Amino acid sequence: MKQFVNKEITESIPFMGEEVDVRQLSISSVFKIQELVKKSNKSKSETAQINLMKDVLRMAVVGAEDMTNEDFDSLPLGELTKLSTRVLSISGLGDTTEAAAVGNSPQTS
Repeated sequence: MKQFVNKEITESIPFMGEEVDVRQLSISSVFKIQELVKKSNKSKSETAQINLMKDVLRMAVVGAEDMTNEDFDSLPLGELTKLSTRVLSISGLGDTTEAAAVGNSPQTS
């Protein structure tokens, strides 16, 4: 299995009528998301959830690493939400607290 260390798996996902390549998140990336979720939950900012979604997309979408908040703000929120839902789903986070915190799936009790 050592040969798979640091290997990226990508999947093409529809976005705004085209395709973007999305990386499956590694365990270390999932831990980073968990930390971002905790930080977002403590924040009193109204934009904390949207900023969390932007951070997740920067981690996962090929070519989004250097996008600014202003770049993301120029894109339709609904399309970004759908994309972040798919990102979390292909990374195995479809029904988790992290996915719910990003606003992509309902939390279950």
